[in-house]
Amino acid sequence: MSHCAQVELDIRDADAIVAACRRLGLEFRANQKTFKWYGEFVGDSPLPPGFTIEDLGKCDHAIGVPGNPDAYEVGLVQRRDGRPGFVLLFDYWQGGHGLMEKVGKNCVKLKQAYAAEVALKQARMQGFAVREEQRADGSLRLTLTR
Repeated sequence: MSHCAQVELDIRDADAIVAACRRLGLEFRANQKTFKWYGEFVGDSPLPPGFTIEDLGKCDHAIGVPGNPDAYEVGLVQRRDGRPGFVLLFDYWQGGHGLMEKVGKNCVKLKQAYAAEVALKQARMQGFAVREEQRADGSLRLTLTR
C-alpha cells in the first residue's frame, strides 16, 4: 500500500534546498527523474492535488538517505499550478523505511531546514552577521547583527 503526500512548501532556491539536505544529513540527487516509493498506488489515500497516478514516482530531482538503500526518497516535482518552483512528493508508508525519521512527519524537519537556509542567505545578502544556535528541543535560533 502507498501513502503519497505533497508537502506545502514552495521550493524556489536550489542552493537552499541543497544546503538544507546537507544540514539534515540527506543527499540531494540532482536531475534524478524518479524517486523511490512503494511503487504502486492502491487507492487507500487521496492523490496529491494536481497529480495523477501516472505522475507518482516521477520527479525532477530527488532527496535520499545516504547509507540506507531501503529508504524511500522525496521527489522534487515542478509545480502543477503554473507558479514557479517545486513541491515535495514522498511516500510515508512504513515511515518511508527510514525517510520520515530524517525529514520528519510531513517533512517538517526538511521544511524548517529549508526556511533556515533561505533566511540565512537573505540575511547575509543584506549585510547581517548570523549566529546559529541549535536548541535542545531541536529548534534553531538565528541571531542577526550588523
